[in-house]
Amino acid sequence: MRFGKNGKLSPRYVRPYRIIQRTGQVAYKLEMPPEMSQVHPVFQVSILKKMVRDQSLIVLVETIEVNEELSYKEIPIAILDRHVRKLRNKEITSVKMLWRNLRVEEATWEAEEEMKNKYPHLFE
Repeated sequence: MRFGKNGKLSPRYVRPYRIIQRTGQVAYKLEMPPEMSQVHPVFQVSILKKMVRDQSLIVLVETIEVNEELSYKEIPIAILDRHVRKLRNKEITSVKMLWRNLRVEEATWEAEEEMKNKYPHLFE
């Protein structure tokens, strides 16, 4: 699992880890590498998955820079699309952002004004 741009867990598989022991009816303790020592090693079976054969779904732990709070700053790479939603009195413009550690399918829609303020270099 990895941490998303809002600091929450997102269903993305890092790599296979060996199960050390079963700690409850639905919980397992995994053998974690030293670089993930801050992550609690016990996981519920619902978030575990059998070994993934599709290599595009696996993210290397080294590519994600996790800080002490077990989160990281997500950086946008590009704007994929733009959409204007018309309401009664105003128009809301959204842009589809591609983030650094996400695939194109996982791009998110964000408010254009907010993205212009945070990342003006993408709108030049």
